[in-house]
Amino acid sequence: MEFKEVMEELASYADERTKNTFMRHGAREPFFGVRVGDLKKILKKTKKDHHLSLALYDTGNSDAMYLAGLMADEKQISRDQLNQWVKKAYWSYLSEYAVPWVAAETPFGFDLGLEWIESDVETIATAGWSALSNYASVNEELNVDKYRALLHRVAKEIDKEKNRVKYTMNGFVIAVGSFIPELTNEAKLIADKIGKVTVYMGGTSCTVPLAIDYIKKVETRGRIGKKRKAARC
Repeated sequence: MEFKEVMEELASYADERTKNTFMRHGAREPFFGVRVGDLKKILKKTKKDHHLSLALYDTGNSDAMYLAGLMADEKQISRDQLNQWVKKAYWSYLSEYAVPWVAAETPFGFDLGLEWIESDVETIATAGWSALSNYASVNEELNVDKYRALLHRVAKEIDKEKNRVKYTMNGFVIAVGSFIPELTNEAKLIADKIGKVTVYMGGTSCTVPLAIDYIKKVETRGRIGKKRKAARC
């Protein structure tokens, strides 16, 4: 599919209800309000397409940007391009999912995550924690000592962090406990220590998962350390 065809198809899937929901979460014009299921219908036609993904992300249209994340070729996208993407990822749909998912599937995803979590920009920092979480979910070879240090950093800093950074830090504890068996017990201790994390969810019904309960559920199912095939879903 060509760029114009993709944008026309995105427009055809516009859904007012979805658009209103996204706006409550932080999306802003221009965008159509396309459900993820409909984005995946387009993705079946385009498959991975590096150049098309770059063009779609550059539109500033949230639906096109999210689709770009699903479509991106992790073998072709560069570190510089992902750094450009993360600066434009202005709300959680993009900064906590679309961009860090792609980053986590690249060889430099771990390094990018470490770089991004040091940012004073909330959306970039959230992308960093999400990238590190997703990197742990798909890679066997990990720097366990670094992940341990980051766990303890979360324990010390989460209460003082920006709103969405707290959310992704909580998710990081869950990811470490679930995907890195060597750190599961430490993650459970830290999850127990941080307890319920309070995050303003934009007046929506969304809630913050309790990390200790989440890790225990994964443990009960015998899924600790079971890696995912891909970060994107």
